[in-house]
Amino acid sequence: MRSMKILVVCGAGASSTFVAARLERAARASGLALAASAQPLASFADTIRGADAVLLGSHLPDGADTVRAVAGGHGVPVAVLPSDIARDRDGSRALALVQDML
Repeated sequence: MRSMKILVVCGAGASSTFVAARLERAARASGLALAASAQPLASFADTIRGADAVLLGSHLPDGADTVRAVAGGHGVPVAVLPSDIARDRDGSRALALVQDML
């Protein structure tokens, strides 16, 4: 089974690192093959190829249209993370978002 590729996009890639790590942990606990990587908004377009989904930081409303346009060009769905995603310590909420998208 191919591992799902999930991009977690934020301004500089810092907060998305925590979300990506927790998402991977939750996926493993659920028996899912998933690779999540943190991507800064400025360079996410370089890594979109082969992605299955994009999770976008809620603090990037100005970048949402660009992210959706680039991801849409590759047939990749985009979901905006809730503003309180930092409270998702076990990654289950982020995983539920991915599962709903796919």
